[in-house]
Amino acid sequence: MRALVAGGVGEPIDVLRLESRPVPAAAAGQALIRVTAAPVHASDLHVVRGRYGFTPEFPAVGGHMECVGRIEALGPDVGGWQVGQRVVVVAVPAVPGPPAVGTWQDYLVADAHRLVPVPDRLDDGRACQLAVNPLTALLLVTRELRAQPGEWLMQTAAGSTVGRLVIQLAGHLGVRTIDVVRRRAAVEEITALGGDAVICTEDEDVVRRVTEIAGPAGVRKAVDCVAGQVGAQVSRALAPGGELVVYGALSTHRQTDPAALTIPLLARSVIYETKAVRGFWLNRWFGTTSPTDALRALTEVRDLVADDVLSIPAGRPFPLERFAEALAFAEAPAHGAKPLLVLDDDRDGGDA
Repeated sequence: MRALVAGGVGEPIDVLRLESRPVPAAAAGQALIRVTAAPVHASDLHVVRGRYGFTPEFPAVGGHMECVGRIEALGPDVGGWQVGQRVVVVAVPAVPGPPAVGTWQDYLVADAHRLVPVPDRLDDGRACQLAVNPLTALLLVTRELRAQPGEWLMQTAAGSTVGRLVIQLAGHLGVRTIDVVRRRAAVEEITALGGDAVICTEDEDVVRRVTEIAGPAGVRKAVDCVAGQVGAQVSRALAPGGELVVYGALSTHRQTDPAALTIPLLARSVIYETKAVRGFWLNRWFGTTSPTDALRALTEVRDLVADDVLSIPAGRPFPLERFAEALAFAEAPAHGAKPLLVLDDDRDGGDA
């Protein structure tokens, strides 16, 4: 089989090579999956660069998040599944947990509890993206912050993939959003998507605008994936007793100095207004959540996507042999669609 393998830590375009490897065999409790499509996430590239929350043992097959495919074979003690069944493989490594399994290969083995059945109405292009960004949005809104109808929920990077999904989910649940963006050109787009109020950091003060929008009651719940000064401003803008959940640090993209990965919080605001700032990482959630609870959340998010409550943009397909083009597309500014590696030789990637 073909496998896209990183020989060691480094820039993905320099260290990834297409190799031929033996097809693995499914052990007890596992299934052998014929991969048809796998996305290229920024986090996949950061793993190769050695700048993510875990580091695999190199050489390592790339792609450590999710994919879609069909069951090729079943190992012993696997019930409830059938050969040929179409499934999503949730390959997000649990932290703490076993070593990561790369998705950028023709075949992979996965524990049966890491599989989610895919309905026919959900095409490969959307199915291979539902286990990371849509699940993150669902967990942030409904589990981490338990946002309720009528409440305000503030978020940064509203134009990001997760940010757009948060807006859609909040609208579905009756939660009102204050959406922070960095470009004035994005305001109209986020409003059209359903954002209730948009703040542009290019020419607006976050704290002042939140006060104007939310009034005396303020905002008590927020999610942030920017960190740095923007994350600090969101923390300051929260009402006393407010919660800020940080799940990313876009402001430090390409930053290699650990000391620069900061959120400069005001001690007086945190102490005297008893605000809470905590992190969220999907990998650690998988490492501390039972397989039953994880499957319940994954099933919920799959149904939200299949029923078009949550909309995943169509991906941009690239045959595995053209992985260099997929990497370049993933790194391009404002590329929009997610690059997808299409591994099934019998299709042209059109349904992606």
